[in-house]
Amino acid sequence: MAIEAFLSYLKLEKNYSGHTVKAYSRDLIDFSEFCSEGYEILDIASVDYTIIRSWLVELVNKGLNNRTINRKIASLKAYYKFLVKSGQLQASPLKKHRALKVEKKVEVPFSETEMEKILAEVPFDDTFEGVRDKLIIEMLYATGMRRAELIDLKIEKVDFLNGTVRVLGKRNKERLIPLVTSLKTVIESYLIKRETLEKIVDKDFFFLTKSGHKIYETLVYRIINEYLSKVSPKIKRSPHILRHTFATHLLNRGADLNAVKELLGHSSLASTQVYTHNSIAELKKAHAKAHPRSKRQ
Repeated sequence: MAIEAFLSYLKLEKNYSGHTVKAYSRDLIDFSEFCSEGYEILDIASVDYTIIRSWLVELVNKGLNNRTINRKIASLKAYYKFLVKSGQLQASPLKKHRALKVEKKVEVPFSETEMEKILAEVPFDDTFEGVRDKLIIEMLYATGMRRAELIDLKIEKVDFLNGTVRVLGKRNKERLIPLVTSLKTVIESYLIKRETLEKIVDKDFFFLTKSGHKIYETLVYRIINEYLSKVSPKIKRSPHILRHTFATHLLNRGADLNAVKELLGHSSLASTQVYTHNSIAELKKAHAKAHPRSKRQ
């Protein structure tokens, strides 16, 4: 089946993560069901744009926001592009489709004061889980790695001798991130606690649950949300905001944009530039405070 071949292509040739492939699969199944139930079409390769347009209307009526709808259409677009590339389709029905307008998301990073509070003032239990939770927060903030990269981090990739961690990012691209001194101290404490676990099932993975299994997405999110709620009133408290905070704080303190790009594992500078608006705000404050004419009317 063409959809299965497409999903295999994403996983094996494009090196997409399992999470991403599942998202594509879900979107294609949703559209396939829409075509089957509404138009008795079993093969979505044969649809024209009017049917896709009808699906768009249904998604809007269901209350989905434009960003989510655009993501679903992007899945279809990638599928039809694959069919054209493999000679199964002459032209994509989405060739002239234009994405719906979306409002730019304003993601407010945590301040340096908030991060200092969470790492220096908030008490963490001196247990395996307490030490692990603190390390998860500090690791995300000190390295800027993605949640999926943290979950999949292998124990062999943490190099104490050279003070680095090797992270496997999108499309299996590996990058090297330095470990700050404070992070190395917490890592040592965690590894000692890790050895006290009764059973370790997923031995290769760095971060584990108390039962010795690899950590999972909702656990990481819950840890971030729980602890950061103690120091910040911000509504958005997630692993991605810590990545955002990492980049913003580096830029605020004068880090080179290209260096931050490499640390984040971005393929293009444009992806990194979204973090510069906060550093520009800091520059404006510094300029207003220091420039001799800033207070003149």
